[in-house]
Amino acid sequence: MKVEIINRSHHPLPQYATPQSAGVDLRANIESPIELQPLKRCLVPTGLFMALPPGYEAQVRPRSGLAIKHGITVLNTPGTIDADYRGEICVILVNLSDQPFLIEDGERIAQMVIARHEQAEWEAVEVLSETERGAGGFGHSGTK
Repeated sequence: MKVEIINRSHHPLPQYATPQSAGVDLRANIESPIELQPLKRCLVPTGLFMALPPGYEAQVRPRSGLAIKHGITVLNTPGTIDADYRGEICVILVNLSDQPFLIEDGERIAQMVIARHEQAEWEAVEVLSETERGAGGFGHSGTK
């Protein structure tokens, strides 16, 4: 699948790290480092703009290394970029650790996965079909 992209950053286009990678890394495109304090959030620009084909979305997700090593994650994960959005791709990061974290220009801050999606055609009904689970919600299946 081809995706049109404008790169106004001074970094290379996103790339798949391996032939089986689902996502590409997004890099911070900032003039000066951002010190993200514990329990604070910030919006980090990437300098990338794209046009996805209809029926697709881009999901912005945390990088596992930043999460486990530094407590840095994407606040609205997964963040959705719709096919009709043409603005700059930015990432909302949050620091869940007890230490400040310095975001440097060019740092890989998140990953982006392109996914196909459907739009539902809603059909109002009075009763839903029965299932074994029924209305069982959080923790309904037990702990062991």
